Amino acid sequence: MTIPAYPEPRGLLKGKTVVVTAAAGTGIGFSAAKRAAEEGATVLISDFHERRLGEAADRIAAETGTPRPTTFVCDVTAQDQVDALHAAALAELGRIDVLINNAGLGGEADVVDMTDDQWSRVLDVTLNSVFRMSRAFLPTMYAQKSGVIVNNASVLGWRAQKGQAHYAAAKAGVMAFTRCSAVEAAEHGVRINAVAPSIAMHAFLAKVTTDDLLAELSAKEAFGRPAEVWEVANVMLFLASDLSSYMTGEIVSVSSQRA
Repeated sequence: MTIPAYPEPRGLLKGKTVVVTAAAGTGIGFSAAKRAAEEGATVLISDFHERRLGEAADRIAAETGTPRPTTFVCDVTAQDQVDALHAAALAELGRIDVLINNAGLGGEADVVDMTDDQWSRVLDVTLNSVFRMSRAFLPTMYAQKSGVIVNNASVLGWRAQKGQAHYAAAKAGVMAFTRCSAVEAAEHGVRINAVAPSIAMHAFLAKVTTDDLLAELSAKEAFGRPAEVWEVANVMLFLASDLSSYMTGEIVSVSSQRA
Protein backbone atom coordinates (compact mmCIF):
# COMPACT_ATOMS: atom_id res chain seq x y z
CA MET A 1 0.00 0.00 0.00
CA THR A 2 1.37 3.41 -1.00
CA ILE A 3 2.34 5.74 1.83
CA PRO A 4 0.32 8.98 1.55
CA ALA A 5 1.97 12.33 0.97
CA TYR A 6 3.29 14.19 3.98
CA PRO A 7 0.63 16.75 5.00
CA GLU A 8 0.83 20.44 4.27
CA PRO A 9 0.64 22.67 7.39
CA ARG A 10 -2.84 24.00 8.21
CA GLY A 11 -2.07 26.24 11.17
CA LEU A 12 -3.83 23.87 13.58
CA LEU A 13 -1.74 25.01 16.55
CA LYS A 14 -0.97 28.57 15.55
CA GLY A 15 -0.14 30.63 18.61
CA LYS A 16 -0.17 27.60 20.93
CA THR A 17 2.61 26.32 23.17
CA VAL A 18 3.40 22.60 23.19
CA VAL A 19 5.56 20.45 25.47
CA VAL A 20 6.55 16.97 24.24
CA THR A 21 8.31 14.32 26.33
CA ALA A 22 10.64 11.66 24.90
CA ALA A 23 11.09 13.72 21.74
CA ALA A 24 14.67 12.74 20.92
CA GLY A 25 15.43 10.18 18.25
CA THR A 26 13.20 9.24 15.34
CA GLY A 27 9.98 8.07 16.95
CA ILE A 28 6.48 9.37 17.55
CA GLY A 29 7.61 12.02 20.05
CA PHE A 30 10.03 13.60 17.60
CA SER A 31 7.42 13.57 14.86
CA ALA A 32 4.77 15.07 17.16
CA ALA A 33 7.14 17.92 18.05
CA LYS A 34 8.05 18.49 14.42
CA ARG A 35 4.41 18.48 13.29
CA ALA A 36 3.49 20.85 16.13
CA ALA A 37 6.16 23.28 14.97
CA GLU A 38 4.91 22.99 11.39
CA GLU A 39 1.39 23.72 12.58
CA GLY A 40 2.47 27.00 14.15
CA ALA A 41 3.19 26.08 17.78
CA THR A 42 6.04 27.23 19.97
CA VAL A 43 7.59 23.94 21.08
CA LEU A 44 9.61 22.71 24.04
CA ILE A 45 10.98 19.19 23.81
CA SER A 46 12.29 16.97 26.57
CA ASP A 47 14.17 13.69 26.86
CA PHE A 48 16.67 12.08 29.23
CA HIS A 49 19.33 11.80 26.51
CA GLU A 50 20.95 15.23 26.18
CA ARG A 51 22.90 14.73 22.96
CA ARG A 52 20.02 13.18 21.02
CA LEU A 53 17.69 15.86 22.38
CA GLY A 54 19.91 18.59 21.00
CA GLU A 55 20.15 16.81 17.67
CA ALA A 56 16.36 16.52 17.55
CA ALA A 57 15.95 20.25 18.14
CA ASP A 58 18.46 21.03 15.40
CA ARG A 59 16.65 18.73 12.97
CA ILE A 60 13.24 20.24 13.71
CA ALA A 61 14.55 23.74 13.05
CA ALA A 62 16.36 22.69 9.88
CA GLU A 63 13.53 20.60 8.45
CA THR A 64 10.67 22.98 9.25
CA GLY A 65 12.28 26.40 8.93
CA THR A 66 10.81 27.30 12.33
CA PRO A 67 12.66 28.52 15.44
CA ARG A 68 14.72 25.88 17.23
CA PRO A 69 12.64 24.30 20.00
CA THR A 70 13.70 24.86 23.56
CA THR A 71 15.17 21.70 25.08
CA PHE A 72 15.12 20.42 28.64
CA VAL A 73 16.77 17.23 29.86
CA CYS A 74 14.41 15.27 32.08
CA ASP A 75 14.08 11.75 33.44
CA VAL A 76 10.33 11.29 33.74
CA THR A 77 10.78 8.67 36.47
CA ALA A 78 12.08 11.36 38.85
CA GLN A 79 9.48 13.74 40.28
CA ASP A 80 12.01 16.48 41.00
CA GLN A 81 13.07 16.49 37.35
CA VAL A 82 9.45 16.51 36.18
CA ASP A 83 8.76 19.48 38.44
CA ALA A 84 11.84 21.24 37.06
CA LEU A 85 10.62 20.59 33.52
CA HIS A 86 7.26 22.13 34.35
CA ALA A 87 8.89 25.21 35.89
CA ALA A 88 11.21 25.64 32.91
CA ALA A 89 8.36 25.22 30.42
CA LEU A 90 6.22 27.78 32.19
CA ALA A 91 9.10 30.25 32.43
CA GLU A 92 10.11 29.79 28.79
CA LEU A 93 6.67 29.58 27.17
CA GLY A 94 4.65 31.84 29.46
CA ARG A 95 1.72 29.42 29.40
CA ILE A 96 1.27 25.74 28.59
CA ASP A 97 -1.47 24.99 26.09
CA VAL A 98 -0.59 21.39 25.20
CA LEU A 99 1.29 18.58 26.93
CA ILE A 100 2.06 15.44 24.93
CA ASN A 101 3.02 12.58 27.24
CA ASN A 102 4.98 10.36 24.89
CA ALA A 103 7.53 8.69 27.18
CA GLY A 104 7.37 4.91 27.23
CA LEU A 105 9.55 1.83 27.54
CA GLY A 106 9.07 -1.58 25.97
CA GLY A 107 10.72 -4.93 26.39
CA GLU A 108 9.95 -8.60 25.93
CA ALA A 109 9.67 -11.29 28.59
CA ASP A 110 7.21 -14.03 29.42
CA VAL A 111 5.53 -13.60 32.79
CA VAL A 112 7.26 -16.63 34.34
CA ASP A 113 10.66 -15.23 33.36
CA MET A 114 10.01 -11.56 34.09
CA THR A 115 11.92 -9.99 36.96
CA ASP A 116 10.53 -7.44 39.38
CA ASP A 117 12.93 -4.90 37.90
CA GLN A 118 11.71 -5.51 34.34
CA TRP A 119 8.09 -5.17 35.43
CA SER A 120 8.66 -2.09 37.58
CA ARG A 121 10.88 -0.27 35.09
CA VAL A 122 8.38 -0.57 32.23
CA LEU A 123 5.49 0.57 34.41
CA ASP A 124 7.51 3.43 35.89
CA VAL A 125 8.52 4.90 32.53
CA THR A 126 5.32 4.12 30.65
CA LEU A 127 2.54 4.64 33.20
CA ASN A 128 3.89 6.41 36.27
CA SER A 129 5.45 9.11 34.11
CA VAL A 130 2.04 10.05 32.73
CA PHE A 131 0.79 10.45 36.30
CA ARG A 132 3.84 12.51 37.36
CA MET A 133 3.69 14.80 34.33
CA SER A 134 -0.06 15.30 34.61
CA ARG A 135 0.16 16.04 38.33
CA ALA A 136 2.84 18.67 37.65
CA PHE A 137 1.20 20.37 34.66
CA LEU A 138 -2.53 20.23 35.44
CA PRO A 139 -2.55 22.93 38.17
CA THR A 140 -1.18 25.42 35.63
CA MET A 141 -3.81 24.41 33.10
CA TYR A 142 -6.52 24.60 35.77
CA ALA A 143 -5.42 28.13 36.64
CA GLN A 144 -5.58 29.08 32.95
CA LYS A 145 -8.97 27.34 32.66
CA SER A 146 -7.71 25.82 29.44
CA GLY A 147 -5.25 23.25 28.17
CA VAL A 148 -4.96 19.87 26.50
CA ILE A 149 -3.08 16.71 27.43
CA VAL A 150 -2.51 13.98 24.85
CA ASN A 151 -1.20 10.66 26.15
CA ASN A 152 0.47 7.98 24.06
CA ALA A 153 -1.14 4.62 24.83
CA SER A 154 -1.10 1.51 22.61
CA VAL A 155 -3.47 -1.00 21.07
CA LEU A 156 -1.81 -3.49 23.44
CA GLY A 157 -3.91 -1.86 26.14
CA TRP A 158 -6.78 -3.72 24.45
CA ARG A 159 -5.05 -6.64 22.72
CA ALA A 160 -2.80 -9.49 23.78
CA GLN A 161 0.73 -10.19 22.60
CA LYS A 162 3.19 -12.75 23.91
CA GLY A 163 5.96 -11.36 26.04
CA GLN A 164 4.28 -7.98 26.50
CA ALA A 165 2.40 -8.35 29.81
CA HIS A 166 4.27 -5.47 31.49
CA TYR A 167 3.97 -3.10 28.52
CA ALA A 168 0.34 -3.99 27.89
CA ALA A 169 -0.53 -3.52 31.56
CA ALA A 170 1.18 -0.12 31.54
CA LYS A 171 -0.61 1.03 28.40
CA ALA A 172 -3.98 -0.20 29.70
CA GLY A 173 -3.21 1.87 32.77
CA VAL A 174 -2.53 4.92 30.60
CA MET A 175 -5.97 4.43 29.03
CA ALA A 176 -7.72 4.20 32.40
CA PHE A 177 -5.75 7.13 33.78
CA THR A 178 -6.71 9.19 30.73
CA ARG A 179 -10.42 8.55 31.23
CA CYS A 180 -10.42 9.24 34.97
CA SER A 181 -8.21 12.34 34.85
CA ALA A 182 -10.31 13.71 31.98
CA VAL A 183 -13.44 13.63 34.14
CA GLU A 184 -11.63 15.59 36.86
CA ALA A 185 -10.15 18.10 34.40
CA ALA A 186 -13.34 18.83 32.47
CA GLU A 187 -14.73 21.16 35.12
CA HIS A 188 -11.58 23.27 34.73
CA GLY A 189 -11.88 23.56 30.94
CA VAL A 190 -9.04 21.10 30.32
CA ARG A 191 -9.26 18.16 27.90
CA ILE A 192 -7.33 14.88 28.16
CA ASN A 193 -7.30 12.22 25.44
CA ALA A 194 -4.97 9.48 24.23
CA VAL A 195 -3.91 7.79 21.03
CA ALA A 196 -3.44 4.03 20.77
CA PRO A 197 -1.06 3.20 17.91
CA SER A 198 -0.32 -0.34 16.79
CA ILE A 199 2.92 -0.35 14.81
CA ALA A 200 4.64 2.84 13.64
CA MET A 201 7.90 2.44 11.77
CA HIS A 202 11.04 4.30 12.80
CA ALA A 203 14.74 3.56 13.02
CA PHE A 204 14.84 2.54 16.69
CA LEU A 205 11.91 0.12 16.30
CA ALA A 206 13.64 -1.51 13.35
CA LYS A 207 16.78 -1.85 15.46
CA VAL A 208 15.14 -3.58 18.44
CA THR A 209 12.50 -5.67 16.63
CA THR A 210 13.10 -8.72 14.47
CA ASP A 211 12.24 -8.57 10.78
CA ASP A 212 9.91 -11.54 11.23
CA LEU A 213 7.88 -9.82 13.95
CA LEU A 214 7.70 -6.57 11.99
CA ALA A 215 6.45 -8.48 8.96
CA GLU A 216 3.90 -10.37 11.07
CA LEU A 217 2.52 -7.22 12.68
CA SER A 218 2.47 -5.32 9.40
CA ALA A 219 0.58 -8.13 7.66
CA LYS A 220 -2.25 -7.80 10.20
CA GLU A 221 -2.84 -4.18 9.27
CA ALA A 222 -5.56 -3.53 6.71
CA PHE A 223 -3.18 -1.33 4.72
CA GLY A 224 -0.51 -4.04 4.81
CA ARG A 225 2.11 -1.71 6.24
CA PRO A 226 3.06 -0.06 9.51
CA ALA A 227 2.02 3.53 10.14
CA GLU A 228 4.49 6.30 9.51
CA VAL A 229 5.30 8.08 12.78
CA TRP A 230 3.85 11.30 11.41
CA GLU A 231 0.52 9.55 10.78
CA VAL A 232 0.29 8.91 14.53
CA ALA A 233 1.50 12.45 15.25
CA ASN A 234 -1.27 13.82 13.02
CA VAL A 235 -3.90 12.29 15.29
CA MET A 236 -2.13 13.68 18.35
CA LEU A 237 -2.21 17.14 16.80
CA PHE A 238 -5.90 16.81 15.98
CA LEU A 239 -6.58 15.96 19.64
CA ALA A 240 -4.38 18.88 20.71
CA SER A 241 -6.17 21.33 18.40
CA ASP A 242 -9.46 23.18 18.72
CA LEU A 243 -10.92 20.85 16.08
CA SER A 244 -11.46 18.27 18.86
CA SER A 245 -12.93 20.76 21.36
CA TYR A 246 -15.74 18.41 22.47
CA MET A 247 -13.55 15.33 22.89
CA THR A 248 -12.22 14.32 26.28
CA GLY A 249 -11.53 11.01 28.00
CA GLU A 250 -11.27 9.27 24.63
CA ILE A 251 -8.76 6.68 23.44
CA VAL A 252 -8.34 6.96 19.67
CA SER A 253 -7.00 3.88 17.91
CA VAL A 254 -4.41 4.67 15.25
CA SER A 255 -4.48 1.25 13.72
CA SER A 256 -6.15 -0.61 10.89
CA GLN A 257 -5.42 -4.04 12.34
CA ARG A 258 -7.95 -6.62 11.28
CA ALA A 259 -7.27 -9.27 13.91
